Amino acid sequence: MNPTSSPAGALAGVRILDMATVLAAPMGATLCADHGADVVKLELPDGSDALRGLQPVKDGVPLWWKVANRGKRGITLDVRQARGREIFLSMLPQFDVLVENFRSGTLDRWGLDIATLHQANPRLVVVRLTGFGQTGPYKSRPGYARIFEAMSGFTNLTGEAGGPPLHSNFPVGDAVAGLFCAFSIASEMVRLRSDPQAMGVEVDLAATEALFRLLDCLPVEHEALGQVRRPEGNRASYTAPSNMYRSRDGQFFTLVASSNAIFTRLCEAIGEPAMASDPRFNTNPARVKHLQVLDDLLGAWFARHDYSVVSERLEQAGVPFSKAYTIEDIEQDPHFIARGAIVRLPDPDGGSLPAPCIVPRVVGREMKLPRTGPSVGEHNAEVYGAFGIGGEELERLRAQGVV
Repeated sequence: MNPTSSPAGALAGVRILDMATVLAAPMGATLCADHGADVVKLELPDGSDALRGLQPVKDGVPLWWKVANRGKRGITLDVRQARGREIFLSMLPQFDVLVENFRSGTLDRWGLDIATLHQANPRLVVVRLTGFGQTGPYKSRPGYARIFEAMSGFTNLTGEAGGPPLHSNFPVGDAVAGLFCAFSIASEMVRLRSDPQAMGVEVDLAATEALFRLLDCLPVEHEALGQVRRPEGNRASYTAPSNMYRSRDGQFFTLVASSNAIFTRLCEAIGEPAMASDPRFNTNPARVKHLQVLDDLLGAWFARHDYSVVSERLEQAGVPFSKAYTIEDIEQDPHFIARGAIVRLPDPDGGSLPAPCIVPRVVGREMKLPRTGPSVGEHNAEVYGAFGIGGEELERLRAQGVV
């Protein structure tokens, strides 16, 4: 197959109206924008989206907002007002997807229930991303990343054995839910494009379920073995060795030697080839059973050698390992540099801002880098002008607080 040379992404022509706030659902729309979708970001006129206030903020400029909402045009509209709702519904026929993340029932109270949305556009895909979904006893609860990380069982897998569960210093739950949001949009676009008669749908995406979906083995592990997986520090309770170790000069690094072949090479690398045939270590179940003894032996060897020696030995042996990277390490790593993992997004305020590259890459397709996220109402004149709302009316709407 010959790779395409077209710069257009797979989602070119897909039109998304993103009225969601903060991070999870907007991230889903952003991922679609990375791959060619035309995304319009709708905010309240006061620009009160909480993401504009989350660090990093420099000199009043919301940097996280800019990179998280890259590739979007921005408009303001208060759909709670009658005129705002009227404008909103008049725009829907021009969009394929609506993304929202308000608590269940909120849009209904504003006169924008699913029947009204589909009356305006029968083929509209409405992605509703909430913490707990549109049904069930928790449907009206507010959803934040740390809440559904904890409730999904995800957080309980992280932390030192016997200690409290630990959250990551990043809203992983939002990112995972955002991925499922983008997947939902792409899946429904395949369906709609393949059938001109297909109708729109309501996608009920619960962030808690998105995280739980990643934990495939927990239910069957509990039913079949009666086990409840607990935090084990940096160890993995299902394979060994797999841990974070420390070299003599203080460098932390992670190592995985799950298969017997890799474990054999690890034993040879540290000068202990007999360990590979030791009955305590010659299979993965045996290594898991004798995990403490195995880790003590490995940890002691690593603690006697500087990281330069450790990394050279492991590299030569073909053992998977990596030091725990900071962003500085990522910026300086030759592989990340060669791959262009960090790109610079055009930005009207700072010239450009660094951000992760477009993922995945499609061979032969060079996507244009998106610009950073819009300022509040930056594209009002452009977007509303296309709907016949001219400058004078726009000014009246602005004075009324509608836009």
